[in-house]
Amino acid sequence: MSDIADIYLQTWNTTDAGARLRLLADHWAADARYTDPIADATGHESIGAVIDAVQAQFPGFVFSGVGQPDGHHHVTRFQWGLGPVDAEPVVIGFDVVVTNDDGRISQVLGFLDKVPA
Repeated sequence: MSDIADIYLQTWNTTDAGARLRLLADHWAADARYTDPIADATGHESIGAVIDAVQAQFPGFVFSGVGQPDGHHHVTRFQWGLGPVDAEPVVIGFDVVVTNDDGRISQVLGFLDKVPA
């Protein structure tokens, strides 16, 4: 369970678009869907564009896990923080990740618990 959360956070923290696209291709289903209160994207390129936009909005910030992931079957849930390295997160969220039978991420349902004003 923590492996999928680690891969997920690594994807969001990878700033090189080519390297991130390889992570998406290796660990996310081709038709993966990402949905949160701000974005709804399907497929590697669209999800990569959402990640690009977040990285542009919060330059130099990193995603980190908060607490331990929990899951069962093909579903993992975990909380994350986004902020400067070694600092209190500015944004805190909670994601539910569903994997397919191949172990690739097929769906992400994201929730934002704390956002800057």
